[in-house]
Amino acid sequence: MQLGRGGQRRSITTALAGLAAVLILAEPGRSACRPDTVELRGMWGAARFRVEVADTAPERAQGLMYRETLARGAGMLFVYPFAQRVSFWMRNTLIPLDMIFVDARGVVRHVHENAVPLDETPIPGGGGDIQYVLEINGGLARQIGIAPGSAMRHPAITGPDVAWACSG
Repeated sequence: MQLGRGGQRRSITTALAGLAAVLILAEPGRSACRPDTVELRGMWGAARFRVEVADTAPERAQGLMYRETLARGAGMLFVYPFAQRVSFWMRNTLIPLDMIFVDARGVVRHVHENAVPLDETPIPGGGGDIQYVLEINGGLARQIGIAPGSAMRHPAITGPDVAWACSG
């Protein structure tokens, strides 16, 4: 397929928007490894999100239900006590979300893009070794480049073999 001038302009605009999202979210002046911050990095670059942490069963069950908006650089981090098979749905969730499923080492295993608001179809995490799930605005993971193999760090991700430790 050949692109005319308009198509090239849209491609450049889309690429610049993605780059701007990474630069805006990266906020290089902020300190790393805070309980309200998740950082991701990969071949695509790096991003930082301000997060609410859901680390109890009631908080995980509530998630982002009934929210009408989510700031672009914000999200919710679901923390489980151990790696396991997880499945989400969008019951009572009013905004499209990307779900980033992460293993105990902090490595992204699966990204589910643009979960449909109010849909009750189960969204599996892609395996039995998921310990963290990051929810962000729908379409943002693709725009930034977050994909399987990316590394995530947060104070909840600990252990001798984490992919990206908070200490470094």
